[in-house]
Amino acid sequence: MKLSINKDKFLKAIQKVINIIGNRSTLPVLGNVLLEAEGNALTLTTTDLEIRITTKLEAAVEQSGKITVPAKKLHALVSRFIGDTVCIACNDKNQVEIQCGTSNFKLLGLPADDFPVPVDFASKKQIKFKESDFSKMLDQISYAVSLDDTRKVLHGILCSVKENTITAVATDGKRLALVEKVPESFTGDEGDTIIPLKTAVEIKRLLDSTGIVTIEIGEKQASFKTDTVLLTTKLIEGNYPNYRQVIPASFSKVFEVPSAIFLAKLELVSLALSDSSSFMIVKFDNNRLTFEASSNNIGEGNDYIDIDYKENRIDISFNPSFLADPFRHCDADKIKMKINDGFSPVAIEGGEGFLYVIMPMRNR
Repeated sequence: MKLSINKDKFLKAIQKVINIIGNRSTLPVLGNVLLEAEGNALTLTTTDLEIRITTKLEAAVEQSGKITVPAKKLHALVSRFIGDTVCIACNDKNQVEIQCGTSNFKLLGLPADDFPVPVDFASKKQIKFKESDFSKMLDQISYAVSLDDTRKVLHGILCSVKENTITAVATDGKRLALVEKVPESFTGDEGDTIIPLKTAVEIKRLLDSTGIVTIEIGEKQASFKTDTVLLTTKLIEGNYPNYRQVIPASFSKVFEVPSAIFLAKLELVSLALSDSSSFMIVKFDNNRLTFEASSNNIGEGNDYIDIDYKENRIDISFNPSFLADPFRHCDADKIKMKINDGFSPVAIEGGEGFLYVIMPMRNR
């Protein structure tokens, strides 16, 4: 293999695939990036056996071939090179010579045959989204995925397809985030798919503000393809809980709050709390929403915003971080809050199909 390539484009390509490389692996080759030179292109691939990311870019290929090299070491070198062009060549001993400007390095690679081969799967459905829309969907709900629940199905995002509408859901049992959207196109079977959180985080990182992402979903695998990258992933198997059951059928009190000022004052009053497990009291009374917080080792604080609320006074205790999350990830100027009493689930709606349901905390 022998080729030359633009340094800046090469660096961007490495950055697209390197994120899934772990610090420790039982298989040394999983710490490497597969380089494949053919025609006028260089293809880079990494995998952790759960996720596989591939990207391709233009290269001046003098001799085709393939090799794997340590991914993080390659990234460290290319990010520090001074020059416009990187030249790569490898010999029969899996030694890879890398040159740029006055710099010259040799890395010891591993044979390309040692690298795991991709798993083919039969697609059951195809969904196309604008990259910006799909990225926004993931951002609006991914923070609510459970990180410590013993139920593996809660470690991912549910993607449910019904009547040409995609419903994406995340929950950890204490709160639920949901967003519904009509895709650019859909073909195939309706049904549910659970995408691992790590996969969702990677997809969001790789998506651009323009372009289309094509999603192919099979029984146990899925792929996400854009103009510049292909990500394939294993899916989480199992049945997702009936999330609709936790959403109250009706609410007795509905009102709007200004998103930015609500979040600002919530975060401000939260400074009086000692840790994230503490609760904040939110009072709804006499056209006013009041935040109150206190702790033994810090002190206390309160602030309020004016709202259109003329019902009986209701006090609700919240985990302040859980209450803040939907406001951090929703770009609506005003958010609708729906409540019944101080102990029932509270709903927050941010427009464009977004719904967040949070359980009040029980004061100890």
